[in-house]
Amino acid sequence: MYLAAGILVINATFWIEAVAFLLMLAVLARFVYPRISAAAEARQQQITEQLRKAEESRRASEERLGQAEARLNEARTQAAEVIEGAGRSAEQLRADLKARAEEDARRVTENARKDIEAERQKAMDSIRGEVADLVVSATEKVVGERLDVGSHHSLIDRAIAEVGARDGRS
Repeated sequence: MYLAAGILVINATFWIEAVAFLLMLAVLARFVYPRISAAAEARQQQITEQLRKAEESRRASEERLGQAEARLNEARTQAAEVIEGAGRSAEQLRADLKARAEEDARRVTENARKDIEAERQKAMDSIRGEVADLVVSATEKVVGERLDVGSHHSLIDRAIAEVGARDGRS
């Protein structure tokens, strides 16, 4: 193709090139374009499938995350209940131990009081016996003779009563 003085000249080369171009275009359209189109279509479907799987995976992950958060909240609630229950149990145990300690202290005090009273009674009995012996000895020395059993008991009882009366006053 030549331009001669602004006029387009069409010659045989132009027609050969045009026919070759059209043949090449037909071959490409018939054999190459369908393969390229099929590859593009397959790639588009592959990308669409990957996007669908990614969306499903995202939904499943969100669902698992929600379930995990629910289990975590439930575990926190249970932990709070366990802690609260342990606090109540500890408070109850403390109260029980305090009551038991108070009962033990009361029992020990009561036993000590009984022991003291028993020892006091023993001491009083021992003192009465000694006082009776002293009274008999003193009476014998003052009177100068032995008393009969009846007067002896009478004097002892009177002396013990006086000691008991003095013990009650002091």
